[in-house]
Amino acid sequence: MDSISADLGVALPEIALAIGGMALLMLGVFRAKRDDEPSQTAAAQLILYLATALLLAVGVLVALDGASAGAFDCAAGKDGGRACLFVDDTFSRFAKVLILFASAIMLILGVDYMRRHQMMQFEYPVLIVFAALGMCMMVSANDLMSLYMGLELQSLSLYVIAAFRRDSLRSTEAGLKYFVLGALSSGLLLYGASLIYGFTGSTRFDEIATAVVKLLEAKEETAAPIGLLFGLVFLASGLAFKISAAPFHMWTPDVYEGAPAPVTAFFATAPKVAALALFGRTMMGPFQDMAAQWSQVIAALAVASMFLGAFAGIGQTNIKRLMAYSSIGHMGFALVPLAAGTEAGVSAMLVYLVIYLATNVGVFAFILMMTRDGAQSARLADLDGLARTSPGAAAGLALLLFSLAGIPPLWGFMAKFAAFSAAVDAGLAWLAVAAVVSSVISAYYYLNIIRRMYFAEPAANPLQLGGGVLHRATFGVVALAMILAVAPFQPFNGFGAEEAASRAAKSLTEHRATAAPAKPAPTKEAALGAPAAPLGL
Repeated sequence: MDSISADLGVALPEIALAIGGMALLMLGVFRAKRDDEPSQTAAAQLILYLATALLLAVGVLVALDGASAGAFDCAAGKDGGRACLFVDDTFSRFAKVLILFASAIMLILGVDYMRRHQMMQFEYPVLIVFAALGMCMMVSANDLMSLYMGLELQSLSLYVIAAFRRDSLRSTEAGLKYFVLGALSSGLLLYGASLIYGFTGSTRFDEIATAVVKLLEAKEETAAPIGLLFGLVFLASGLAFKISAAPFHMWTPDVYEGAPAPVTAFFATAPKVAALALFGRTMMGPFQDMAAQWSQVIAALAVASMFLGAFAGIGQTNIKRLMAYSSIGHMGFALVPLAAGTEAGVSAMLVYLVIYLATNVGVFAFILMMTRDGAQSARLADLDGLARTSPGAAAGLALLLFSLAGIPPLWGFMAKFAAFSAAVDAGLAWLAVAAVVSSVISAYYYLNIIRRMYFAEPAANPLQLGGGVLHRATFGVVALAMILAVAPFQPFNGFGAEEAASRAAKSLTEHRATAAPAKPAPTKEAALGAPAAPLGL
């Protein structure tokens, strides 16, 4: 009984989300479906506010929790709960705080859009809550099966909200494409998990780590068995789809463009954090001793994503589609420090996620304000001459775009500097050089938007900025944060993101399998002077 109580206490945030989501669902069914249309809209809006409050409350609960523990079917004798199906550590809490607060912000920012387009339905906030629940389960997963359960709970919710605007052919097409390709990626992930289970005899992360060490020692070399490598590649492919890394990015531009703007804003923030955090936990947990092999795979994904995002975004005329290619490129940049396979690399990846998340919240707050003739606008041409009609908005958007481009001394530059430095320190100087080159190329389409705002002639019917006080406040605060974050004094100076990310990365890498000693990591000089370890093919 005590064990059950302890398990439930560890998973309290997820339990609160599950119970809260089901309560909101029941409230919606019995309240929003019985009255006339105005009453239904009012009830749906109430449920949205309650869902936002639930996400914020659970986010605060997670942030205040300080003890690491594991839950559910825990094996005896393992430190920090690492032998459990579910783990609550500093790394998972770091990711959950980002996920929950981003979900709440994007949910509340979408109220005006949903109301204007007659889309205020109670199912939308309920699906966001269940998607957030799935993401929280993902980042705390310590087993391939619990990983998959969280991943699918998130994915099923996202499939529905991508097609939430039922009177739009584009939205329906976006949802269908996402569902079909998502099902394919789930199949790849499960096939990889089955191969890993076949070669290690377990789905538990700690037991897989122990088995990997024994397999490497049995072969007396750094190359793992080919079947295990294939399993790891399939697993990485399934996870790469979730972060829209090339060449598994096919769904991203169409879904970003076709989905309603608040849904696109949500897709660009919380799910990216969850999937990349899961990527980091999977690679640095059970497969940390195979870093010499999977580092090559991550580096290839990073290079493909960075250059595809840089070149494909140049010709875009729709800002939502452009942000899709921007997200592909930025996921490539975030994978650069992960490819290092070090604690410093994980820390740099988490810092990059914080800054990417903040910048995208600001950009999408602006996109949600874009209206023309009373309808939502997403054309880049509508930004022409914005500096003359709305100079404050143009200046704020320029700061955000400069930050996305990595222009010093803004916060975005600090993100890329940390990511590239981690790669160089790990002996991946070539990857850092490729990242710098692709960053220069991608700067073109960010600077092109700024050129349009400041040097192009405004249209006869200029862009109108709608939205309420919340949109403008969010946009203004985030734009200002791009400057304040680089101030050399507290409470600014990165807003504590580097220190929090360092603690999170340490909690992920400090617990290792103890059944067999791990092979020593290669030194920086050896990594620079020797070829990469073979994939075992």
